[in-house]
Amino acid sequence: MGKIIAIANQKGGVGKTTTSVNLAASLGVLEKKILLIDADPQANASSGLGIDIESVSAGTYQVLEHTVDAKNAIQQTNSPNVEIIAAHIDLVAIEIELVDKERREYMLKDSLEQIKNDYDYIIIDCAPSLGLITLNSLVAADSVIIPIQCEYFALEGLGKLLNTIKSVQKLHNPKLDIEGLLLTMFDSRLRLSNQVVDEVQKHFSTMVFDTIIRRNTRLGEAPSYGESIIAYDATSKGAVNYLNLANELLKKNQYYGKG
Repeated sequence: MGKIIAIANQKGGVGKTTTSVNLAASLGVLEKKILLIDADPQANASSGLGIDIESVSAGTYQVLEHTVDAKNAIQQTNSPNVEIIAAHIDLVAIEIELVDKERREYMLKDSLEQIKNDYDYIIIDCAPSLGLITLNSLVAADSVIIPIQCEYFALEGLGKLLNTIKSVQKLHNPKLDIEGLLLTMFDSRLRLSNQVVDEVQKHFSTMVFDTIIRRNTRLGEAPSYGESIIAYDATSKGAVNYLNLANELLKKNQYYGKG
């Protein structure tokens, strides 16, 4: 049975897409079968894995609308064992279009039922908002990874996200679990980075992944080549960090399906 993990934080620029793409690629090279769902209208996860987003005629938008079956929206990526349901800028309209639909929060969950067991992990890259697309992602997910950047205002908005997760658990998805908080953009030379790590670990202790994603130039360069960090520079700190995260996730989920 596949596990669906949403990567969510309504704050922009915290490393959501970087994490979605590179965790998917890392799990892929560790021989897990992965589906990445780009649920962000900016479509950066799609272009980051070499998809020409202008040519996406069947993607997340059509899957949410139920005009295309999820299995017919899946594309191959250039990353081993990683397939994708890509996004296009038209996804931005889905919030308005779903608003009058019955079971509008369950559109993604219902679409994924038929393919969930074809994968070890399905990773959803959420939009930087708490709108209807993110709500659909949280309702469909088994768990959520929350990236937190090691910078000023790191914890700002986290309370709001945790409240949203609580209300999703209460109203729509009682099984939704927090997979973990992931510290990103860490720079060991900065006192502030170290303070944020201490603060997050102190407040959330066991909820925080041991792996910390360090600030890394190569991580920033890889998407412009349409490649994951694993393909772009497998020896870089960024690649090592994400492989460590993938291993930590697999260890945590040993009992889960084929993980």
